[in-house]
Amino acid sequence: MKSVELLKLEVLYSTFKLISGAFDLEDTLRKVLNTLGDKLEVKRAAIVLWDPEEKTLRIKASYGLSSEEEAKGVYDPGEGLTGKVFQTGQACAIKNVSSEPFFLNKTGARSLQKEEVSFIAVPIVIDKNPVGVLWVDRVFECGISLEEDLKFLELLSFFVAQLLELNASLEVRDASLKEENLSLKSELRHRLNEFVYASVSPKMLQVLTLIKEVAPTRATVLLYGESGTGKTLIARLIHELSPRKGGPFVKINCAALPESLLEAELFGYEKGAFTGAVKSKPGLLEVANKGTVLLDEVAELTPALQTKLLRFIQEREFERLGSTYTKKVDVRIIAATNQDLEVLVAKGKFREDLFYRLNVFPIRIPPLRERLEDIPGLVNFFVSKLQREYSKRVVFSPAALKRLMEYPWPGNVRELENFIERVFIVAKSEVVTEKLVKQLLKPSDLRLFSSEGEKSEETSLQPEPTPEEILNALKRNQFIIKRAARELGLTFRQLRYRIEKLGLDHYFAIKRGRPPGS
Repeated sequence: MKSVELLKLEVLYSTFKLISGAFDLEDTLRKVLNTLGDKLEVKRAAIVLWDPEEKTLRIKASYGLSSEEEAKGVYDPGEGLTGKVFQTGQACAIKNVSSEPFFLNKTGARSLQKEEVSFIAVPIVIDKNPVGVLWVDRVFECGISLEEDLKFLELLSFFVAQLLELNASLEVRDASLKEENLSLKSELRHRLNEFVYASVSPKMLQVLTLIKEVAPTRATVLLYGESGTGKTLIARLIHELSPRKGGPFVKINCAALPESLLEAELFGYEKGAFTGAVKSKPGLLEVANKGTVLLDEVAELTPALQTKLLRFIQEREFERLGSTYTKKVDVRIIAATNQDLEVLVAKGKFREDLFYRLNVFPIRIPPLRERLEDIPGLVNFFVSKLQREYSKRVVFSPAALKRLMEYPWPGNVRELENFIERVFIVAKSEVVTEKLVKQLLKPSDLRLFSSEGEKSEETSLQPEPTPEEILNALKRNQFIIKRAARELGLTFRQLRYRIEKLGLDHYFAIKRGRPPGS
């Protein structure tokens, strides 16, 4: 027999799935309450919402009530327990409601003389303002913790509030705008899937709010976030919600190429500009004209490229390599980094004026460990995606899902996606058990974290490479750090850290034909 905790988790997981695909508000609310009633010892339940036109509270959806009883559920603010919870924004839990004088039994559904019922009601809050009430009737029994039930319903009411917000965003005043908004939402759900819109955590909902505010503007956006948090998807979402959505979206990885090649990729070049330039080629900034450019890992730009980028952002003009002809383009800049640019500015490693140009509208993407409540929605999305690829059905048990929500996910959403794919590869049965999850989340998969929560150097089972091994790997890979890091089994950041720590920077100066220390 399943425990109450597991049943509650199943209710929350089902609610996650309903929110991600919700279009009919009333139908979805009824499904949420039906799941609640089926899984737990609930006799009746209702979601009561404020009607701003009639200035009253009305039952929008219910479980265990007839349509006639539901229609009687109309309350003024402050009227009865339901009205009081709405007016004060404070939850209540009554052990035996038959002895409560404020209980009105307006629906007439309760035979108070024949049954002992516990009544629990919590406010539904959006932007700190109550918009309704979620209440349930439970059969009064010894051993039931009303405090535990109250905490559970408060969490469920939070998810209901997100559903109401999503629905409100679709209810635009003008019919044509509503149709356009629904079409855009459908398009975004197909293109960006449910990575963002499945989010229910307060931090990700705040990110969504910021995205909606800045997307229609021309403002430069700076995305902060650890590797794997989804900065590229957030940038694409901003592009899709902007007037530039019909134009190109171009991503430029500032850490993927050495300085000379990256400059050519950014600004383009003319025939004969350098050895191998057999014909002219437009840069990615030209390709992105009338669209959006994502400068990923912008902290990796060299000082020389920082200067050229600053001029481009200020003037929106540049010259191709080997040309004196100035070109102008109309692009929106979104920059992304997993480093603290203010710290780099303080250390003299990043131009202060460029930082202020990029930091017009900063958005921090929280790591997955700060929004663990989003994991069920993300798991549901990745499972749906991989089921099509592997032609295989997989369902996570509540205990397995709970285990996933207890893991810190140092690799963030990217690590979660890779983990789900490993599950598809090794799972022998349709139901993914907690045992399998524990086996795949081995201790060797864990990373160390510093006291500030920032990711530290990853633990590794392989020996630390010596300076000679690092130098030889750099030589074999033409001093391209990313390639050398791959050969050594390190990340780009790990190898760069070791180069600085071991004092190997001067080899890069020699490689470029400059005397050491110049």
